[in-house]
Amino acid sequence: MPALLPTNFQGRIVWLGAQVLPVQDLVIRAEAVAEMPLTFAGYARESHAGLTRPSCSRVKAQHPRGTLIRNTRQLAVVSAEEMAEVAADLGIAEFDYAWVGASVVAEGFPDFSHLPPSSRLQAENGTTLVVDMENRPCQEPAVTIGKALPCMGKAFKTAAEGKRGVTAWVEREGSLRLGDVLRLHIPDQPVWAHLDTARLG
Repeated sequence: MPALLPTNFQGRIVWLGAQVLPVQDLVIRAEAVAEMPLTFAGYARESHAGLTRPSCSRVKAQHPRGTLIRNTRQLAVVSAEEMAEVAADLGIAEFDYAWVGASVVAEGFPDFSHLPPSSRLQAENGTTLVVDMENRPCQEPAVTIGKALPCMGKAFKTAAEGKRGVTAWVEREGSLRLGDVLRLHIPDQPVWAHLDTARLG
């Protein structure tokens, strides 16, 4: 019995990019690309590529920082609509996706940053990304934006709360291109009945 449910929700890729160098001095250095060939290790030119990675603050409750773990953070996927909302909250006319180290920017998905973990985003050619979890606003984009637009960086974390997109990894190899359509597939299971209790600790 299939465990994943294809949905009618679709989004179009409007931007692709790579953070080709690791963050230095808390500044993200990313560049736009027209096509992104993906392997099981991610995008080769992306500094977050690899089958494994050192653990970071996202999983500090599970692993000491720097522990070698499976890389489920190969790509950062964000919503064009949510980034537009962030830009509006910051009072700027246009948001540069490179500021947040975005790998893929898609338009057309509602409430994108809260997609269920383990959802799939599948292109028409079969290339498939697995959503790991919601990405969280962090210091690097704030510093990067502050360098580009003085006085705006500090406001980013608040403006981007719940709108920072998701982290993802490659389930099926292939290429993504500007204009490609991604279809959302979600786990066909109910929400865990004890979720609220677990969050209370």
